[in-house]
Amino acid sequence: MNQLQTLLTDCLINTKHVENAAVVTTKTATVSATSQRFNIPVPMMQMLIDSFHHTLTREEGIRFMGKNYTCVRADKNSIYCKSNEHGLILVKTAVYIIVATYNDSMYPSVCVEAVEKLAAYLREKGK
Repeated sequence: MNQLQTLLTDCLINTKHVENAAVVTTKTATVSATSQRFNIPVPMMQMLIDSFHHTLTREEGIRFMGKNYTCVRADKNSIYCKSNEHGLILVKTAVYIIVATYNDSMYPSVCVEAVEKLAAYLREKGK
């Protein structure tokens, strides 16, 4: 298991408040680490990367894995979206975008905190 995979599991999945997670490399639009059974198609990875550059994300939301998500917060490093009781969290670092989802049995605030902490750690390491 690579270091990113270990971080993803230990920092996100093991909180029990992150349903699925992936670390996407922004330059190549490839997955560097992912939770089990969380397969993001390549065009969707590029769409997630592009969502940080387009203001339409805030207005129109994101269609991800068959669900329409409404954007509830967007800034230069983070995008938080909701679809009924499910959520999508995107956080950008210098090299990666962390993608995380939560469901109705999880606390959104715990998911957000875990993803933001992992992103802060990666930023500290220059990644």
